[in-house]
Amino acid sequence: MTFELTKEFLEHIQTAIEAQDQTTLRAEMEELHPADISNILYELDTESARYLLGLLDREVGAEILANLEVIDRREFVQSLTSEELAQYVDEMTSDDAVDLLNEQPIQTREEVIALLTDREQARFILDLLHYDEDVAGGLMQKELIKINIDLTVNQCIEEIRQQAENVENVYSVYVVDDHDKLLGRVSLKKIVLARKNARIADIYADDVVFVETYRPVQEVAEVMRRYDLDAIPVVNVQGRLLGLITIDDVVDVITEQAELDIQAIAGITGDVEEEDDTIWKLVGARLPWLIAGAVGSLMAATVINTFNTQLSKIAALAAFIPIVGSTGGNVGIQTASLIVQSLAEKSGLSATVGQRLAKMVLVAMINGLIIGSLAGSYCLLIGEPRLVPVVSLALLSVVMLASFMGTVTPIILNRIGVNPAVASGPFITTANDLIGIGVYFLIASILLKL
Repeated sequence: MTFELTKEFLEHIQTAIEAQDQTTLRAEMEELHPADISNILYELDTESARYLLGLLDREVGAEILANLEVIDRREFVQSLTSEELAQYVDEMTSDDAVDLLNEQPIQTREEVIALLTDREQARFILDLLHYDEDVAGGLMQKELIKINIDLTVNQCIEEIRQQAENVENVYSVYVVDDHDKLLGRVSLKKIVLARKNARIADIYADDVVFVETYRPVQEVAEVMRRYDLDAIPVVNVQGRLLGLITIDDVVDVITEQAELDIQAIAGITGDVEEEDDTIWKLVGARLPWLIAGAVGSLMAATVINTFNTQLSKIAALAAFIPIVGSTGGNVGIQTASLIVQSLAEKSGLSATVGQRLAKMVLVAMINGLIIGSLAGSYCLLIGEPRLVPVVSLALLSVVMLASFMGTVTPIILNRIGVNPAVASGPFITTANDLIGIGVYFLIASILLKL
């Protein structure tokens, strides 16, 4: 069953902590998954959370620390000594340990590494600290199972037994040569079914998918998605097997990328915003597009001012400025969002720009006719029949133009190496406001002979 943290259960835990009732706390925590215990820790003050974590098995505590949100973990870890932190790091996978240590001051990081009882873990951590966090090397863990191609199945099984002690999940068994160069992989099923004296060289598959340490994490995520992988081996430029990237780490990458895309669409640049970001960092991330939007609005105001004469003759024209601007912005964002999603997923890209535009024209024409008819009906309702053709044709034109921009702009930005997500935000909205208002008054001038 899915655990639900209720107010009553939380109060029960807090009461047990205040009474230092270790028996009750241990009994309650034994029934819960580490992720559920993390939710409880979020609701406790630092001292209570530290007390509760100290009662848990170190392995469970390590998993909880590894899965805490970065902001909460930073604050919580400050209450731990280097000795306490080292005990948890000893139980973590190497990639989670590096993520945790990278958040600490250099002095704390070095103290913890020196205090680790698992020296192989210390060596793994030192190896991984050299990689940037946005490349495959910074995402991989060192724990994996590899066997030499010259072994027999019987020898392979014994080797797996020894190596599996330090590996939480066995995704695959990788085959290497005497220099640790990745040659392929062999499934556990084949190992179990093969004769004991059979050689690994005769049963392994050499079609293994891998990535190099320098590959961007977004590229790693795309490769794993494309080939539906739970894990992918990482090699250096010489092809030596160095580590493994698992699906849980890739999910984190995908989530962060989605957050960045959402912020880009909203006109927020830079890294994903965190609660502990400074005021000036938040201002710097938001202000550029706000300024661009303000400039665009001032330009739209200039366009409106140009048609002051027309407005003075038919004041009712002003009533439809908001719908013209908002419709263009909404249509542009809708269209661009779909294009950006298609580009991000590398799907549907076999269609040419011409095919995309043809489809866009049909969709935009239908939407434009419906919206234009709706607005035209409103003109009749308020007693302005002369505005029916103006407003209807203007909205049809705006929808067509906004759809065109929403389709073409992300494709062009993607071709020149710019993140197309930014095209779906204030840029599209502001541009369509400006174009839409200009088209609206131009149609009004022609049809009404103003």
